[in-house]
Amino acid sequence: MRDNAPIFSFNEARKDIVREVVQRVAERIDDPLSVLSDAIYNEVRRHTASKSGGDALARWRSLARCVPTMSRDELSGEVTKLAEEHAWDVAGNFDPRVYSLATKLMPPVLGALIAPLTTVTSIRRLVDAAALADRITVEGHIARVRKLTQLGTVVYVPTHLSNMDSIVFGYALDRAGLPPATYGAGKNLFTNPVLSFFMHNLGAYKVDRRLRHGLYKEVLKTYSCVLIERGYHSLFFPGGTRSRSGGVERRLKLGLAGTGTQAFARTAIEGSPQLVFFVPATISYLVTLEAETLIEDFLQDAGKHRYIIEDDESSRIEKVASFVSKLLKRDGGVIVRFGEPLDPFGNQVDDQGNSFDNRGHKVDPTSYVRDRNGEIRVDADRDAQYTRELGEAVCKSFLRNTVILATHLVAAAMMNRLRAAIGTSDIFTLLRVRQRETVSLRDLEHDAATLRDALIVMEKRGEIVVGEGIRHASGTAIVDEALRAWSGTHTTPVIESQNGELSVGDAPLLFYYQNRLAGHGVALDVLVPKREPSSRGVPS
Repeated sequence: MRDNAPIFSFNEARKDIVREVVQRVAERIDDPLSVLSDAIYNEVRRHTASKSGGDALARWRSLARCVPTMSRDELSGEVTKLAEEHAWDVAGNFDPRVYSLATKLMPPVLGALIAPLTTVTSIRRLVDAAALADRITVEGHIARVRKLTQLGTVVYVPTHLSNMDSIVFGYALDRAGLPPATYGAGKNLFTNPVLSFFMHNLGAYKVDRRLRHGLYKEVLKTYSCVLIERGYHSLFFPGGTRSRSGGVERRLKLGLAGTGTQAFARTAIEGSPQLVFFVPATISYLVTLEAETLIEDFLQDAGKHRYIIEDDESSRIEKVASFVSKLLKRDGGVIVRFGEPLDPFGNQVDDQGNSFDNRGHKVDPTSYVRDRNGEIRVDADRDAQYTRELGEAVCKSFLRNTVILATHLVAAAMMNRLRAAIGTSDIFTLLRVRQRETVSLRDLEHDAATLRDALIVMEKRGEIVVGEGIRHASGTAIVDEALRAWSGTHTTPVIESQNGELSVGDAPLLFYYQNRLAGHGVALDVLVPKREPSSRGVPS
């Protein structure tokens, strides 16, 4: 059962895991001078730019002066020392007692993790277990995933919209009767003492997004690989960062996800392959707490350089309190949906862990990691291609399992009305509309119901999922639900209503919510900013 999962004895193996990570990293380094020089260059540059390097900057500069006179053994020793330092900093922790506490008190913890200064009394008023059970819906291929957790290592790869996702997904795992998973969390999140306590004791490992040198990335990926090999179920957000546009991710960063293929190959070489299963999942919110900041970042085309938003709604206590309060007034305010499990090569997997290709033929996963002579081996280039194919399968699953809620539907209907009225699909022209164009409430209600009916047809083809709250609702009810959900969540109304006429209150937010449908071709397509080419890099 789930309480017998390897993670419950993680602390006993932690020291050995770190030792194995460091040993593997050290063995793979052919040129310690190059590796150390790369680390020194990047760290000196980082600390100089931050203007607060202090002792750390002095340390790296001192090391830089010593490198030219070091022997190869001394260089290797410094690299190993640095790798060990990184491995211990990355390494997670898991305390079954904290896990037991968290599962019993998940609703108040859900509030406290994000807003630690909120009083216990306020949290209790905002959140209770029964309310949360109704408001966070968990659905999809749960029974199959539960069986697979007994057969191998499950790697969850969900969509990413909010800083609340890790907590919400952890709650979903518990609700589904699934064992907890390890996951990478930005080191900046550990500065919150309450959040840090729970993450540190519930399997989270630190990902320092400021560190760009190759040795750190190698330590991080090796740590992930070792965990998967040892059967620790894992959670990666393959989008790498929260979706700034609000759309479903269509470009993934698969560096850590690629460790699943490597883990399978390494264990197969040893004669006891550890089956690895990837489970795409979607997290859909009726309203997204950080939507205002995220869409502004997206439209300013700064997302490709700004991986950590220092000040957004998830850091403001009053906004979190308002959000959680609103969430608990809506059935299905958050929906976590587990998609069809895949093997590391993008093949469908059945309840018994068998893989099937796209023609429905059963395949042997080890055949993917054999060379022309039939020998099983690790091949970085080959495995990178497999990981890209896995990424394509995950993106398709995201689309199929996207759950459309009232806010997405109404935003798409309103945006389509504006596009027709103005006669352009240029997003920046539409974003300047503001209150110059109006739509009658009756027309929007009609459009919402018509669009919902079209989505139901798409759902029957397996292309999308229609939320239960809008499946049988009238157009009037759908629009009313969206307007009430938006009201009070955001600084300005998304859509303003007056005397039966509707106008745009916040065009970027309207664009943000309609983007959940853009990838399906029934809304204005998302404007995707150019990003740095890092499809195989460590998620930023």
